[in-house]
Amino acid sequence: MSRQSPFGHPFLLGFDEIEQALDRVAKGAGDGYPPYNIERHARTDDAPERLRITLAVAGFTRDQLEITLEESQLVIRGRQNDDKTRQYLYRGIAARQFQRAFLLADGMEVTGADLRDGLLSIDLARPEPERIVRRIDIATDPKE
Repeated sequence: MSRQSPFGHPFLLGFDEIEQALDRVAKGAGDGYPPYNIERHARTDDAPERLRITLAVAGFTRDQLEITLEESQLVIRGRQNDDKTRQYLYRGIAARQFQRAFLLADGMEVTGADLRDGLLSIDLARPEPERIVRRIDIATDPKE
């Protein structure tokens, strides 16, 4: 049984990349660690609409976190190493690794990141797109 694509309509031209992006997001949505919030800050006179992604990364230091922008994906990785010198009587906090990816729309800009009190905040800006109206001339038949 084949899956019918919502982008298969003949009026939706050139949306193949969006469909592929949705497939990528659906495949990577399984793990809930680390938990995160996404906040929207409304556009003001001096600033475009902004988004803030906040991840709960308690126990991670700046050196154990990496934020990269890979094409249109914002990727956050955390790597903790086991401290072999410690001898635990009980261990309820494991050294974990994670990777969390967010697909960004065209034009989104990462403006900064901050780690404070176990929360990693990443700020994004969504610039206001230019409204462009362009007239397309209709060529005439050279025989006329």
